[in-house]
Amino acid sequence: MDEGLFDTGALRKATGNLYADIILPLALPHTFTWEIPPHLADKAKPGCRAEVIFGRNKKYAGLIKNLHHNKPHAFDPKFILNILDADPVIYPQQLELWKWIADYYMCSEGEVMAAALPSYFKLSSETILVYNEEYGDNFSYLDDEEYIVGEALLIKRELKLTEVQQLLDSSHVYPVVKRLIEKRLCFVWEALKEAYVPKKETYVILNPEYGDEAKLAELMNNWSRAPRQLELLLGYLHFAKTEGEVTKPALLKKSGASDAQLKGLVDKNVLRLERRNVDRLQYLPQNITIDFELSPAQQEALSTVEQSFAEKSVCLLHGVTSSGKTRIYIKLIEKYIKAGQQVLFLLPEIALTSQVIRRLQKHFGGYIGIYHSKFSQNERIEIWNKIKSGELKAVLGARSSLFLPFSKLGLIIIDEEHDASFKQYDPAPRYHARDSAIYYARLFNAKVLLGSASPSVESYFNAEQGKYGLAELTERYGGVKMPEIDIIDIKQILVKSKEKVIISPQLKAAIELAIEQNKQVILFQNRRGYSPYQVCATCGWIPQCKNCDVSLTYHKLSNKLVCHYCGSTYPYVTVCGACGNHHFIQRNFGTEKIEEHLDEIFPKVKIARMDIDSVRGKHAHDSLIQLFEQRRIDILVGTQMVVKGLDFEHVSLVGILDADSILNFADFRVNERAFQLMEQVSGRAGRKDTTGKVLIQVANTKHPVLHFVKMHDYHSFFAAEIEARKNFFYPPYSRVIKVEFRHKQKEIVTEASWFWGNRLKQSFDKYMVGPAEPVINRIRNQYIMEILLKLPKDGALIYRCKAAIRNATVEVHQHKLFRSVIVVPDVDAL
Repeated sequence: MDEGLFDTGALRKATGNLYADIILPLALPHTFTWEIPPHLADKAKPGCRAEVIFGRNKKYAGLIKNLHHNKPHAFDPKFILNILDADPVIYPQQLELWKWIADYYMCSEGEVMAAALPSYFKLSSETILVYNEEYGDNFSYLDDEEYIVGEALLIKRELKLTEVQQLLDSSHVYPVVKRLIEKRLCFVWEALKEAYVPKKETYVILNPEYGDEAKLAELMNNWSRAPRQLELLLGYLHFAKTEGEVTKPALLKKSGASDAQLKGLVDKNVLRLERRNVDRLQYLPQNITIDFELSPAQQEALSTVEQSFAEKSVCLLHGVTSSGKTRIYIKLIEKYIKAGQQVLFLLPEIALTSQVIRRLQKHFGGYIGIYHSKFSQNERIEIWNKIKSGELKAVLGARSSLFLPFSKLGLIIIDEEHDASFKQYDPAPRYHARDSAIYYARLFNAKVLLGSASPSVESYFNAEQGKYGLAELTERYGGVKMPEIDIIDIKQILVKSKEKVIISPQLKAAIELAIEQNKQVILFQNRRGYSPYQVCATCGWIPQCKNCDVSLTYHKLSNKLVCHYCGSTYPYVTVCGACGNHHFIQRNFGTEKIEEHLDEIFPKVKIARMDIDSVRGKHAHDSLIQLFEQRRIDILVGTQMVVKGLDFEHVSLVGILDADSILNFADFRVNERAFQLMEQVSGRAGRKDTTGKVLIQVANTKHPVLHFVKMHDYHSFFAAEIEARKNFFYPPYSRVIKVEFRHKQKEIVTEASWFWGNRLKQSFDKYMVGPAEPVINRIRNQYIMEILLKLPKDGALIYRCKAAIRNATVEVHQHKLFRSVIVVPDVDAL
């Protein structure tokens, strides 16, 4: 760790008591101050964790934000108990990012800390019982269970609660502990528990004495007994020569030897066993191998990016699907790694990381790592430390990887920058990873490259206005044509069959042709499960979630009804809750029903499904993608997971089964999202030797977005959309803050929202919309009201509005009736 990054030497030399402002991983309105005792003054540094007591003797591992000599006027600060780190766990730039996110997105630094740090750094309290020396050793007044614990305490002096559970062979030990405390046999002490345990592996090494070949030869020539041990030794020597270092499990497995035979060699002091810390994740050797040349169009785009970086910190790379944006990313990563800088590569979905990481590892080996929520906490801390030490030069990850402790960040690449997954909704911080990354890069004087085939309206607007640089790739790599798009009018088919069509005759024929030509097919439906809702055929009753104001989705595989908002599951309904009828009609269809339907009409075709229900394990995404790449799957059915940036060489046909479900949302971004999603889906079709085909099944064939998608015309779409945004004063012409109110009683949340709104009306009435109920007005048994603020892009006005929001929220919570109402501000709400 570079001490120069935290220059606190002069502060320590100054006279007076030393204080620390400390961030706790809690939703507190501000940081609190503790005093640093003299014996810890040299160890305290910003970015280090400190053990502190907060509240009723509850211990926390807080993070030191800064050091100073200013004693608080309102209270006498407590002393910190301990400094937990020899070196800071994060750098000053990360502290700055936390502060900015807390200020901009209207949350606390503690909430940012809770999201940013792996669990290992947010230590939990563990109860320890400490023996009371004054009690003595007279245990005659104790019952059997108390006696067992008392005797153990007398011997050990301290016991963890987990140890008490083991002693009594029960998890219900609290009544026993309570009685012992009341009898003053022991006291309670809260200790911070370190959760991370390094992974250890046993290595087998040869006694250095036998490093001399003559001595080794003499040993084996004079070997008279235990021939199996000699075989094991010969096996070890061969293994060590070919593989290098040898682990105990690998040696025993490869040689077929027993543990006892190895122990015999260890007892004879021929071999030795050594326990070492090892990485949980395997890394390739660090090397750079670029085995391709850019096309003229790609080279021109790269040159434009590099020229714009000379003047601007952010550049937008607008490249049509399959234009080879990843190759440009690779060339830039190579440049920054060779310059000794680090690179952060952000992707919106974990599903994307597996395919991209294989490509990047091919070119950069162990220089690049991966970080996302599917990793265990122990794996995350190991990656964290490799980034902090600079061992990893590049990281590929989802939005949470923004918080990694880079020290020499030179470039941030944000692929699929338009994607809504970059915005966190719940819990706080409700940050947007793309916008936060742009601020983060500024702290390092680093560059940001935004990449997309269908950029967000805000990003393209910023590029047009000259705020960002702009590079465009208008042709697919290798001269591959853009896919042909046909619109299938579902209304005409509905008239004949009286039922919603899953696979139209046109799509069925196209699938048959693709399979006949030995090509692959992707089918997209933006709903998982079997049926989004079922209706009583007699009275129209629809089963609904008890906690949310939404219908339940039927999952046939588990034979359950599932709420996709709160996750509650219910038994499959066979009797109508209103009229008692047994006949239900299933409306609409999800990916599970599509998969079943395809199995019926294409019994000999290999079909797979990719959605959140079918890919739950850490490696499930990667396994399914690799099966599809290896052509062991003919038709892949899925939700958005199948369309975001994945690249499959043999896909010739893509079907969008229900485009109406994408086009019909009460949201000002509905057209933008529909265009982006359909353009991304269509981009999966066609590679090298074939022109791809996309079939879109839709009832509203006159929707204007369909024309832009059919023509692959982003520029015309943008021109129409930006005009509409200007007319209705939506971003990028305004800044949107949505304030949500939640409470289990509808009357209270409604009153609270109007009470809150009236506090802002005097100054911000012309910018306010609401209070109003959202389309789904109850989730997890809480009723919801919303107020939308559309503010001009005026920094001072936005700052005043945020202050007014905070003040109004305080006033609401001071009102006795509204104290339990949850108020959630969401800045730049999507």
